[in-house]
Amino acid sequence: MPLPPSRMLPNLTLHSRRTVAAAAAASSSLAGGHGRRPLRYAVLGAGFAGLSVAWHLLKHSPRDSRVSVDIYDENGVGGGASGVSGGLLHPYSPKVKLLWKGAEFWKECMDLLHSAEQANGATGGILRPPTNEKAADILLENAQSSLQSCSLQVLDSDAAQRLVPGLCVPLDFAVHMPLALNINPKKYLQALFVACQNLAEEASVSSNEQKELKLYTEHIDNLQQLAGDYDSVIICLGAKASSLPGLTNKLPLRACRGVIAEFQLPSNRVEEYDNRSPSILSDAWLAFQGPRSVSIGSTWQWNSENYDSTVSDEEARTAMEELLPKASGVYPEISKWDFVRARAGIRAMPPLTANGSLPLLGCLNDVIGERGKSNCTFWLVGGLGARGLLYHGLVGKLTAQAAISCDENVIPSEFTCWKVNKASR
Repeated sequence: MPLPPSRMLPNLTLHSRRTVAAAAAASSSLAGGHGRRPLRYAVLGAGFAGLSVAWHLLKHSPRDSRVSVDIYDENGVGGGASGVSGGLLHPYSPKVKLLWKGAEFWKECMDLLHSAEQANGATGGILRPPTNEKAADILLENAQSSLQSCSLQVLDSDAAQRLVPGLCVPLDFAVHMPLALNINPKKYLQALFVACQNLAEEASVSSNEQKELKLYTEHIDNLQQLAGDYDSVIICLGAKASSLPGLTNKLPLRACRGVIAEFQLPSNRVEEYDNRSPSILSDAWLAFQGPRSVSIGSTWQWNSENYDSTVSDEEARTAMEELLPKASGVYPEISKWDFVRARAGIRAMPPLTANGSLPLLGCLNDVIGERGKSNCTFWLVGGLGARGLLYHGLVGKLTAQAAISCDENVIPSEFTCWKVNKASR
């Protein structure tokens, strides 16, 4: 049963940047009785990466510590590219090859998803198909324990069409990922933010421990304005990170705008997409959010500087002309569905390495010339590309642990080698 609106849309506590100094003073006063200054972290971005970092900062900070985590995002929780993603979650490449550290990425993502489900009280539309809380727990536990990754099944046309009636399988060959998940990204991110709030509140029940979480819906365009207030600043702004002063032309990222088209089955049609049927990956992916609703994506517009999530009529028409033939080629029934709207976001695409296109992590003080200028350490979580949902759990955990320990060596060198490669050019 769906949750009432008050639970579906959690209370996202908002604050003003003007309150930061006052909050810092109050936290210092609170810590004074225990002789410890609170550790203060700023997380820029409230998408997949930013909320994962915030969760792990609160989760892995030393026992009995005093921690304050401030999240900055002018668009609020899930207001950027993360909130408009397709939500298809699996650890494989388009050629159905397990990604580098795919099992580890999968496990960490399952852990975060489970925490978000618990904070939500029930699925509340986070997972498709809709399930009750117990069924969701079973699904997530099975996904966590299945060979530490996501198993595969090879199907012929008949078997594939039993799963998805009307599916076109021209080569009599399809691959089924039975434990792959379809997430509603916006609702998941809202639930993950509530999980962070709960984690802070639960930790603060102890008289020896104080953890705080705040969300500021304000634009940050100068890292120096934060340096005096925080021990660490973690930048999780996707493609926008490259536009920050001090980082312009210093990050090997390429911006790519993607448009997603949403369709609904007309009310006068009785056919419905079976809730037990999986979503579809092909030249275009089809992410079904219910029996009568589907998102189709995505386009790739390289070097775009358009960060607006809204889509013009002309851009939507162009996207439809590209996406609908690809989608109907694998699922012809989609031609009977009605276009509802289009959404867009900018991906931050990293360079290709021997291990694939990996996120960019690491300390930025040398990159932006901050070494020795202040006591604040700057960190990056960037370049998650089109796999932000899969990557965000592990990269958030690694970066939080590095920030807490002030040790970049916590992060595997495969994620930080971009700095060495850039310096050698």
